Amino acid sequence: MRQFIAREPLFSDGTLRVTGSDFRYLKHVLRLQNGDMLSVRLPSGALVAMTAAQIDSAGRSITLQICADTPNAHFVSEHGAKTETLGTELWLFQFIAKPQKMDLIIRQATECGVQLIVPVIGEYCEKGAINAVLSSGKSERWERVIREALSQCGSAVQTRVEKPMTVTEAAAFWKNASGGIALALYERGEHTKSLHQALGAENEANRVCLAVGAEGGISPAEIAILSESGFFTIHFETNILRCETAALYGIAAVQSALSERKVWQFKE
Repeated sequence: MRQFIAREPLFSDGTLRVTGSDFRYLKHVLRLQNGDMLSVRLPSGALVAMTAAQIDSAGRSITLQICADTPNAHFVSEHGAKTETLGTELWLFQFIAKPQKMDLIIRQATECGVQLIVPVIGEYCEKGAINAVLSSGKSERWERVIREALSQCGSAVQTRVEKPMTVTEAAAFWKNASGGIALALYERGEHTKSLHQALGAENEANRVCLAVGAEGGISPAEIAILSESGFFTIHFETNILRCETAALYGIAAVQSALSERKVWQFKE
């Protein structure tokens, strides 16, 4: 485990009380003992070093204490400490795929540092997959997937999943966002741009949004709706990709292109 994801901010005395499933994980899976140190990611985004001050097996709780060389607890909770520079925000508008694939996409997007994931109800999405997402309990499952991924990968980005939206709602949601570049992966090549053309030569965008289809892709009518809301259609000259591969491929391509642009801007 690279980091423990805290559900609550620190108390004023610099302690954190862990109970429930988190207690079971630290006590029985990680076998945490008094005096052991671990990195804790707070809700503020701060990464702090903490030690196990007290393990109460009877009360099923663990008290973690912030290390002495860390700024005071109030400062850490409000402002963060050791908070990494996150750079461009990444959003993923993922058309709803089959449950197992959707879980995988969310886990991989979290590991890649995607800030926001919006499940999109599309024309080609399977009805069973849509019903599974709309059923109660799915958001809790995705929250567990995200927490587990964050614990393992050490990302400073607090990934979250929005409520499911139709394509029209998702397009309006993006349009109401405060700026950025929006891209839609499209299996057809006509009327599309290259990734670098879509990203442009301007200074780094504060946000990049990527729309990826489900198993059947994105319909021409849906592409039209997205285009009207400012999305550029992108076509990668590659093999036919599964939707879970396309999402990861697209995220990696965007991050690589943004990194390359930073390098060239620095050289200039």
